[in-house]
Amino acid sequence: MKIFYGVQGTGNGHITRARVMAKELYAAGFAVTFQFTGRPEDKYFDMEVFNGYQHREGLTFNTDKGQVNYLKTALEAKPIRFIKDINALDLSTYDLVISDFEPVTAWAAKKQKKKVLGIGHQYAFNHHIPRAGSDPIADLVMKNFAPADIGVGLHWHHFGQPILPPIIDTPEFPKSTQSNKIVVYLPFEEQHEVIKHLCPFENFQFHLYSPAPVVSKYEHIICHPLSRDGFQKDLYDCQGIISNAGFELASESLQLGKKILAKPLHAQMEQISNAAALKQLGYGHTMNDLDTEVIEEWLHHQHAVHITYPNIARVLVDWMQDGMPEMTPEFTEQIWEGVDVLQVDI
Repeated sequence: MKIFYGVQGTGNGHITRARVMAKELYAAGFAVTFQFTGRPEDKYFDMEVFNGYQHREGLTFNTDKGQVNYLKTALEAKPIRFIKDINALDLSTYDLVISDFEPVTAWAAKKQKKKVLGIGHQYAFNHHIPRAGSDPIADLVMKNFAPADIGVGLHWHHFGQPILPPIIDTPEFPKSTQSNKIVVYLPFEEQHEVIKHLCPFENFQFHLYSPAPVVSKYEHIICHPLSRDGFQKDLYDCQGIISNAGFELASESLQLGKKILAKPLHAQMEQISNAAALKQLGYGHTMNDLDTEVIEEWLHHQHAVHITYPNIARVLVDWMQDGMPEMTPEFTEQIWEGVDVLQVDI
């Protein structure tokens, strides 16, 4: 089977999920062409697993100081370029088109009357799941940004809906962690503001990853450039993570049993809803704004949640090979029976 797979590249979570899917698709013998949009081509890193890929500009959201700026997003959008990219993408030779919330692929397939399989967290919002921060613009974007004929939604819990667990690597649970080590990834925030809120806590060691170079004058705040391998190494043996409320990183943290403090991106319905879900499920702590008091309380919290998720990428690849039959309640219930949730002391 020949597959065209479009991935939204604005955030790293979509790319992380695509890496896991790529391994399973290639292992099953599929011929896959990946396309990434949403950020400049020179801003991608650690992309070897995709065996070469296409890049187009696509659409992205403008963020400023921890908040989506819809006005700047509209002003900086390039609709003529977007339409040209859609028209230039020829999907006629592909047996299956997949979109991980990637608009050029989704709309090109729609124009060419090719069925689109949507795989990603955003497609879970087609069902009754925790939802917060919604408004008419957010609803319109969620529905029309990257439409799919078949949507496979992913979430941390099923909420009684026909959705699946996250697609993540399934490493062994860490045998030991550094009790004072905290990973910080808040790419949509002003990094010097982040450092200001971390500097009082000298008994902890913070590993701050940021998309642009930043310098810390504090010995206990170590700044790193974005690196998949470096980030994964620090995530593996840390005690907890402070991050925006993206889906994929929280999923990895739950799989590794890390305590979570999530600060959702303002005016971004998905992240606000993710924070609400973390709080409702008891899987993590949240803060609406960078808050030193909330950070201090969380740093001394001694409990986390460890969730063992099955290999959903392999489940989906097997499902594709079977002809993508309807995901019945019996099918999804069987998958969720393989999920194990444990409360752990740290």
